[in-house]
Amino acid sequence: MPAKPTRNRSKADATEHGRLQMADIARLAGVSTSTVSRALKGSTLVNDETRQRIEQIASQFNYTVNQLAMNLRSGTNRTVAVVVPYEKNRRQNFSDPFLHGMIGALADVLTERDYEMLLVRMDAEQLNTLGSLVDGGRTAGIILVGQWHHHDQLNAMADRKLPLVVWGAQLPDQRYSCVGGQNVAGGRLVGEHLLTQGCRSIAFLGDRGLPEVAQRYRGFTTALRKHGIKHDPALRKDVPFLAPDARRATLEWIDSGIVPDGLFAASDLLAMAAIGALRERGMDVPKKVLVVGYDDVDFAAHFHPPLTTVRQPFQLGAEAMVDALLDLLGHASKTSVHELPTQLIVRESSQRV
Repeated sequence: MPAKPTRNRSKADATEHGRLQMADIARLAGVSTSTVSRALKGSTLVNDETRQRIEQIASQFNYTVNQLAMNLRSGTNRTVAVVVPYEKNRRQNFSDPFLHGMIGALADVLTERDYEMLLVRMDAEQLNTLGSLVDGGRTAGIILVGQWHHHDQLNAMADRKLPLVVWGAQLPDQRYSCVGGQNVAGGRLVGEHLLTQGCRSIAFLGDRGLPEVAQRYRGFTTALRKHGIKHDPALRKDVPFLAPDARRATLEWIDSGIVPDGLFAASDLLAMAAIGALRERGMDVPKKVLVVGYDDVDFAAHFHPPLTTVRQPFQLGAEAMVDALLDLLGHASKTSVHELPTQLIVRESSQRV
C-alpha cells in the first residue's frame, strides 16, 4: 500500500523550494488543496477537527493567504478600494479628523459585509488611472472620498461602467453614484442658529471652490437673506481644509480690524483652528465670538469649549456607499444618488454666556 502523506515534515523540507504553498499545507495535513482553501476561509463544509489541523499547520509555518491569487482562481473579488485624493495645491492632511471618521466607518461596514478594504492615497490629477485598480484585479470596486474638482472625470468613469461610488455633493448631470449629506440644509441650519443667538456679522471659512463647501455656503447665505442680511465679501475667506490656513485667515481678519460676532467654518478642523487664533488675540469663545463647525468629528464634543457643529452621518454614509457599490457589482443598471439628513448639534461654542 502506498504510504500515507506524512504530517510531521520539517519546515525546512516544506519550504525548500521557497515560500510555503497551499499544496504544501494540503500534503502535510493529508487533505486536498480545495479543503485547505475552504478551511482557511472558515467554510462550514470542513469539519472542526480538519479545520483546526489545517489552521495549526498554517500557523506553524507562518502561512498567509494570497488573497489576490485566490480571487483570480475563484473568479470573485472581495476587496474594495477606498481612495482618498490628494491635491498638491490644497495639501489636505491624511490626519484630518473627517477622513478618520469616514474611513473608520467604511472599514467597519465593509468588514460586516465580508469585504476587505484597500486604502489608497492618489494624486487627484491621476484619477483617470483609477480603472487600473479594477482592471488589474486588485479590487472589485472603488469608493472615492471626495469629488474635489473632478466632476467631469467622474462622469467619464461612470460612462465606461467603472464600479465607482463617490462621497460628495449632488450636482447637475451627475452620472456616477454619489452619497453625501444635505449640505445646503446644513449651512442653513448654521445661519439660522447664529442669527437666533444675535449674531449679525458672521465670518465664513472654507473653500467654496469645492462642491460640498459651496453648498454649505449657499445654505448659510440663504438664511442670512431671509433676515435681510447680505453677506459681506470681507467676511469670507476661501481656505482649504488645513488648520494653519484657518488660523492665518482668522488672524488676518482681527489684525485688519474685522472682528465678527460669529464664525461658521466648513469643517470642525477649521473651526478649532479659528478658535485657537481668536484666543491668541484675547477673544474668548463664546463670550466675544460664537463659532460653529461642520462634521461632528469624535473629539468635537471634548474640545474647549465643546464645539457646536453640523453632524455628518458617517455611519449612514458608509452603509449607503457600500450598498450602492454592491448594487453596481451586482450589475445594477442605474446609478444612485443619496442625500442624507444633517443635524445641528448645539454646544457651548455658539451659546451666549
